Amino acid sequence: MKRLPSIMSLRALEAVSRLGSISSAAQELSLTRSAVSHQIQMLEEVVGFALTQKSGRGIMLTQKGERYAVESKRALSILTEAARENNGHEVTGRLTVSCAPGLANYWLCHHLAEFTSIYPKLTLHISSPTVPDDTSNDDVDLYIAYGNGNWPDKYVRQLITIRLFPVCSPSFLKKNGGVGHPANLVNLPLLHLVNQTDWRVWLAANGVSNTQLEGGIIFSDANFAQSAAISGQGIAIGDNMVSGDALDKGLLIRPFEKSIESPRAYYLVSSPEKVERPEVSAFIEWLESLISDVQARYDRR
Repeated sequence: MKRLPSIMSLRALEAVSRLGSISSAAQELSLTRSAVSHQIQMLEEVVGFALTQKSGRGIMLTQKGERYAVESKRALSILTEAARENNGHEVTGRLTVSCAPGLANYWLCHHLAEFTSIYPKLTLHISSPTVPDDTSNDDVDLYIAYGNGNWPDKYVRQLITIRLFPVCSPSFLKKNGGVGHPANLVNLPLLHLVNQTDWRVWLAANGVSNTQLEGGIIFSDANFAQSAAISGQGIAIGDNMVSGDALDKGLLIRPFEKSIESPRAYYLVSSPEKVERPEVSAFIEWLESLISDVQARYDRR
């Protein structure tokens, strides 16, 4: 089955077509220029033809792009009206979503405008737990939790499998003259999340076993570890969710292509009663449509 374009990609194309530039579209959509460009690039991969072309220092739509933009605007109007007629009057009130801080900061918060544009009458609250797998707050309607999937008596649905790999800033790699073999990593400052397990597992998968990892910095949250890596403090273990945007922007690079599957993953967790509510099911449906784009992007890397 052919992959369908995301609503955000269609909105990006429609805004560029109407406003005449990526900068103006980015400002209207509360995105960066690179994010808008990336949305259009993903849309081009879905439709199979070029939507834009260079024009001086900017871009312009191709003939096919102009026609597709017209159809995109029509499709968005239909979807928006359908959402308002079928859901807009029902999906109201308040929805509280708890998300692991690293994922919220580096991914989820970059996409929330799309959800609120579809459900404008719903007030969305985003919070974060003390630890990534904590689901004990009864005031939260839906958790995006990072763990092993073991939450007894809860609605649990895996959102995405996590792939782990080393990440560092370009300046850090240049300063250290590259890394060479994975065994050389033990002589560099390593950044750890919660404990040293992820690094031990990745190194063992790359032929570096029985390693004594001494020193380094241990962070309680992926947010801190990745911020330290971006600022050149060392090499962290990144993943396809938290690190994706920083990799796209060139803030981080992967000194090794080898990745391993994490024993943990991101899960949707709720109570069986709450998950049946229209606002919760609407957020889950929207979230899973976003994840399909993330997975497709990672698979192309």
